Amino acid sequence: MTESQSESESEPETEPETDIERWKERGVMLRVFVYVFATHAFAGFVWILFYVGQNAQK
Repeated sequence: MTESQSESESEPETEPETDIERWKERGVMLRVFVYVFATHAFAGFVWILFYVGQNAQK
């Protein structure tokens, strides 16, 4: 056997199902990151509103 044959036999190609699952996993992680970021941004905005309202001249 030559080296190229033994290398190709030892390294199985990625199956389409595995690639699809990795793509879905990345999509889920992206959504989680976006939701967490958006929630914190909204909470920060509300916190600023309360801060400004508390320190407003009456």
